[in-house]
Amino acid sequence: MTETYTALARKWRPKTFSELVGQDHVRQALVNALTSGRVHHAFLFTGTRGVGKTTIARILAKCLNCDRGVSATPCGECASCREIDAGRFVDLIEVDAASRTKVDDTREILDNVQFAPTRGRYKVYLIDEVHMLSTHSFNALLKTLEEPPPHVKFLLATTDPQKLPVTVLSRCLQFNLKRIPTAQIAAHLRAVLEREQIEFEPAGLALVAQAADGSMRDGLSLLDQLIAFGGGRAGESEARAMLGTVARDHVVQLAERLAAADAGELLRFARSIEQWAPDYTQLLDELASLLTRVALKQVVRDYEGDELYAHELLERLAGALGAEDVQLYYQTAILGRRDLPLAPDPRTGFEMTLLRMIAFRPQGGPAAAAAPLAGAAPGTAPSRAERAAAPSAPAAPAPAAPSGEWAALLAQLDLQGAARQLAHHCVLVGREGARVKLALDPRSRSLRTPSLEEKLAQALSRHFGATVRLEFVAVSERRETPAEANQRAAREQVDAARQSFESDPGVQGFRERFGAEVLPETVRPLK
Repeated sequence: MTETYTALARKWRPKTFSELVGQDHVRQALVNALTSGRVHHAFLFTGTRGVGKTTIARILAKCLNCDRGVSATPCGECASCREIDAGRFVDLIEVDAASRTKVDDTREILDNVQFAPTRGRYKVYLIDEVHMLSTHSFNALLKTLEEPPPHVKFLLATTDPQKLPVTVLSRCLQFNLKRIPTAQIAAHLRAVLEREQIEFEPAGLALVAQAADGSMRDGLSLLDQLIAFGGGRAGESEARAMLGTVARDHVVQLAERLAAADAGELLRFARSIEQWAPDYTQLLDELASLLTRVALKQVVRDYEGDELYAHELLERLAGALGAEDVQLYYQTAILGRRDLPLAPDPRTGFEMTLLRMIAFRPQGGPAAAAAPLAGAAPGTAPSRAERAAAPSAPAAPAPAAPSGEWAALLAQLDLQGAARQLAHHCVLVGREGARVKLALDPRSRSLRTPSLEEKLAQALSRHFGATVRLEFVAVSERRETPAEANQRAAREQVDAARQSFESDPGVQGFRERFGAEVLPETVRPLK
């Protein structure tokens, strides 16, 4: 007789808290409650599918009914533990609320609450998808939750706690189960395959874990499917074929062509991918995912990469791409993904997203990006050297240094934080020996405190080499403080940058050809 195959999601379902992957915050709270003997009569487990709601509920039921006593570590060997694992423990009543929504169904279940358990220590009601109960059913349940018999525990699970009445929520201890991180899912899948002695590639497991989207159950189900698809192995190429993802090398080559900023070559390669019938939304997702890793490599030098993208590759791309480029490309990729349904067709939307990355890259500037559209032959674009030699939009002037004796003096003071802010919102009225007279902007009175005055006086004393006392006075004539001078200079700088940008030929070309619109608030002066 052929042995019946057990799905991995069922075979490797955790049977104790120690086997549970993730959800440490829930596990710790339940272990503490069981250890101290303070176990509430009603628990509510919320979270998306496959994160362990009913699994935790069954483990808790086993902890409460183990023949060796209530503890956080059930033996797993006694009759009660084995029956709960097999799903045939008479005092664990599992209810699928999605199929039993009527009040009569609920009354039928709850009518037996008052009777003592048949086999175990506690009668445990596990109600899955509890939010599906009708209003009348909730009312029937509420009466029992208000005055539960001491031998009854309620374990409620739901993916949509918003639909539960507040009266029910208030009578339960609520635990929100989190989506399981991709790295934890991948590590668990690896452990399962090692125990099953099945050949695998780490990159294939990373793809499955990513596709699981935070659900361990979905991850194990996809792994089962991959093993069948791959003829008994879990490889990367099989995972990509099964999940419909583009080869990793294609994503890397897109990033390399973005680094070269050659629009013609980038488009030619993008069109060559079409023969693989890619999902362009997923392709932009993967490109954004790679760019995220490149950004991490640029900021965190000891970031080593992962199974999908190795350290050496990220090191190379981090050197080839500017940090501003990476941020722009990432933002453009995720916005382009959102806009794909609005494009004439997915491929066109994908190509325009790539062109937008090149057109608005910080180093090239809008004039450089517009040049190939204005004069180049179709399908060609100037090289990076040609773009670097091309004239770019005139840069706005750097902000002027604060003027005036007081501002010049502040630049020389060893003064930080709030004390420096206080000084910048003052004007110098005069100095008479050890006294320095200041006028404070009335709108900044809250900055004046004894401790900050003392810090400013000490800084002035160190600067002059003699003890200085501050005197705050009122003045009849309003004067510009250094803070106001800085704000005015910044406004003038932004205005100059916007005027420069508006008059740039490249920007005007975009307006004429594509109906582009400049968002003034996004224009910033060059530093």
